[in-house]
Amino acid sequence: MTQGQVISIYIAHNRGEQTISVDQVHAIPGMGIEGDRYFNKHDAHDTNSKPGREITLIEIEAIVSMQNEDRIQISPDQTRRNIVTRGITLNNLVGRIFFIGNIQLRGIRLCEPCQSLANRTDPHLLSSMVHRGGLRAEILTEGIIHINDSIETTN
Repeated sequence: MTQGQVISIYIAHNRGEQTISVDQVHAIPGMGIEGDRYFNKHDAHDTNSKPGREITLIEIEAIVSMQNEDRIQISPDQTRRNIVTRGITLNNLVGRIFFIGNIQLRGIRLCEPCQSLANRTDPHLLSSMVHRGGLRAEILTEGIIHINDSIETTN
């Protein structure tokens, strides 16, 4: 079993708005995180609707590495990911079932950086963040995710 921890949670109510820090979020299968910009935006007619838009995660270790190695000045909220983790390698969760607290999720694909994020932060982010930009995941069971919840996988 691999174990990590949720260290911060962010949502943005609308696309383009700054993310805000919250202590907990309500995760709903097929809909996403209640109150977030992508909540209930997962239908075939939405051009931005691809699997894995329900929730995004990023490792604090990756953020610190980008800051120290590449001198990218980015804070966890600026990554625009919902969940910031510690102690777990998110790339290893692609295609796997994992738990945040008692909420079951499935890793869908890596959350690579985009031009919009680079425009908001630092143009070098596009190369610095490749393969360490986090994970897009599908929510499989409903519930509340809290700061300090454990993140666990089974072998």
